[in-house]
Amino acid sequence: MAVDGVRLSASAREAAATGWSGAAAPMIGYGVTLLGMATAPVAVAWLTKLVIDGLTGAASLAELLALAAGLAGTGVVAAILPHCSRYLGSQIGRAMTATTTDRLFAATARFPGLRPFEDSRFLDRLRLAEDGTSRADGIVTEAFGLVRSAVTVTGFVGSLLVISPAMTLIVLCAAVPALIAQLKLSRRRTTLMWEIGPAERRQLFYSTLLSTIEAAKEIRLFNLGGFLRGRLMAELSTTHEAKRRMDRKELSAEGLLALLSAVVAGGGLVWAIAAARTGTLTVGDVSMFTIAVVAVQGGLDTLVSGIATTDHNLRLFGHYVAVIRAEPDLVVPADPAPLPRLRRGIELRDVWFRYSDDHPWILRGVDLFIPYGAAVALVGLNGAGKSTLVKLLCRFYDPSRGAILWDGADLRDVRPEALRERISGVFQDHMTYDFSARDNIGVGDVDARDDLNRIRAAARKAGVDELLAALPRGYDTLLTRMFASEEDREDSSTGVVLSGGQWQRTALARAFLRDDRDLMILDEPSSGLDPEAEADVHARMRLHRAGQTSLLISHRLNTVRDADLIVVLKDGGVAERGSHDDLMAVNGTYARLFRLQARGYHESAPSGPEASKEVKTECWTSSSTG
Repeated sequence: MAVDGVRLSASAREAAATGWSGAAAPMIGYGVTLLGMATAPVAVAWLTKLVIDGLTGAASLAELLALAAGLAGTGVVAAILPHCSRYLGSQIGRAMTATTTDRLFAATARFPGLRPFEDSRFLDRLRLAEDGTSRADGIVTEAFGLVRSAVTVTGFVGSLLVISPAMTLIVLCAAVPALIAQLKLSRRRTTLMWEIGPAERRQLFYSTLLSTIEAAKEIRLFNLGGFLRGRLMAELSTTHEAKRRMDRKELSAEGLLALLSAVVAGGGLVWAIAAARTGTLTVGDVSMFTIAVVAVQGGLDTLVSGIATTDHNLRLFGHYVAVIRAEPDLVVPADPAPLPRLRRGIELRDVWFRYSDDHPWILRGVDLFIPYGAAVALVGLNGAGKSTLVKLLCRFYDPSRGAILWDGADLRDVRPEALRERISGVFQDHMTYDFSARDNIGVGDVDARDDLNRIRAAARKAGVDELLAALPRGYDTLLTRMFASEEDREDSSTGVVLSGGQWQRTALARAFLRDDRDLMILDEPSSGLDPEAEADVHARMRLHRAGQTSLLISHRLNTVRDADLIVVLKDGGVAERGSHDDLMAVNGTYARLFRLQARGYHESAPSGPEASKEVKTECWTSSSTG
């Protein structure tokens, strides 16, 4: 419970600080407005009592007119203040949503590595944190609402005490079970949201598959619509059933609480009427008592509901607080070492890596030196560790054992941003942004995004300049149809969808824009290209990386034969290394795979069991996922 209280307190402080930093003036105005709204009903009740007693007593006309004027003025204020509070509440909400959204995604961008985004629990927390950004203003405005309800309840409780202390105690005691029940329901609702989070995330996954172009072809070809829809509805049914159980609990609890309130109010009214008959209470007292009981019960209900809602919002907001205060997934040195320009090379020294203690080793004691200015090719079967090695070079992860040295400097001693500033690259799973052609290349170096000459120079190196320049709006043409409006949906100039090979060249241009970096990583840069385009792209890459340090990963061994050094990974370690001629002379794994691929281009191919075995081996090398 103590830990729970600390977390709720931290969430409350964060919400208050966020509101004050982004909307201090509206918060002050909102507080003053709610204070007026809290006291107005009490003033109206007392003025009404005095008017009734004056009418049945000996009050003068002047006194009655003064009371009537006060009652009318209070009514005008009470009518205006809710509109002011809604306006100010909206200002607070917009300011806090903007602030929390900015801080949340700034926090996710601060994670140096990839580990959080491959953790299902973190992804569930992040989804709830996004929901929490919209709850921040609710916490602040609900807190003000609690103060308002407390002031109103206090005023009417004081009025009830004047009439009957005993009835006041009964009304207050009846609110205790309501508070306990509502807090329990609030906590159960919060727990439920966490429990059904994975099912809701899977539901979103299936709905995305069924509604986006990326999966549309396979879904239609294999007739998967019904299958995927069935899975979506199963997840939806799971979440709905859990919510229905929660709704039933709320219905039964709140129904019993409403019955208790009705019994207390009814009993109080009977007592007041009986007291008036005996002369203990005046007619004005009965009016005041009736209004006060209803107001106290309503105020207490609002207070209890507000406390429960605030508790619920604070718990959800706690996921936001947890994300923005999360420790980096990689150790970032407090006093980072400077990263020099690469002059000698990059050394992997006894590097071991696995994604967690429950996963198998991907790399096992890799020793490798990438000389400065050399073109190094990395080849091997699927799962050999090629792509994992690239992730370590970019410091998306740190080695489990061993070290990676950049001209002698351990990558763990430098800032990840400083390292990545020295690297360029294109990956097999490159991004296809729903941006303009200019921006799709410009994101490779955002400082050059407005320099069309640099962008076109990079596009020319990738062989895609003529294509992009000839688009309806040139480099300002959107490479998507996602954002076309209904009015211009039929206008081809509003967006163009590129082919896979054209996207590949555009991604390569993005990498070429960072042409002054120390290391270029080319992970399957020609996958999906036809033979002519592949030959052209590799010729352009050879020209671009001449004299520069580069790492090329490819399963098409004819594209790596001109590399200065070819490294063969096998079972997480370096099995062979050397030039193409050296490795062919060794007649090992590389030579076998090279001859196997080359044989596919001969007019006749072998048949029989051995050929089948070799074809299977060739298929296993058809992608690079290690």
